Amino acid sequence: MSDSWLNKVNWAQDGLIPAIAQDAASGRVLTLAYMNREALKKTVETGEAHYWSRSRKKLWHKGEESGHVQKVQSIRLDCDQDVILLEIEQTGGIACHTGRHSCFYLKLVAGEWVVTDPVLKDPQEIYQK
Repeated sequence: MSDSWLNKVNWAQDGLIPAIAQDAASGRVLTLAYMNREALKKTVETGEAHYWSRSRKKLWHKGEESGHVQKVQSIRLDCDQDVILLEIEQTGGIACHTGRHSCFYLKLVAGEWVVTDPVLKDPQEIYQK
């Protein structure tokens, strides 16, 4: 397969594109991360989500430390070609480094951020470094 499809993506000036990971079964948004060309290409090649870590400045395979791999069911590009949507199967049911199903576990209620999702697994058990 030619890499010409990568040229259709409207990459930001820093070479990144936001990537939304959505649970393919429930439709729930699990996380927002960023991809560069290499991350998107590796995601397509392996069928598992790869992202660019802006804080660590390196490519990372989601689940490389936690085991919570994201198996990609489909990859979509929005109408402006500047956002990727990954429909995924979340291994272990945990997408967030806090041990929750989704990174979006805080809900604004009456001017306060309220935790809406339980911790499914203690992060210290997940990341034993």
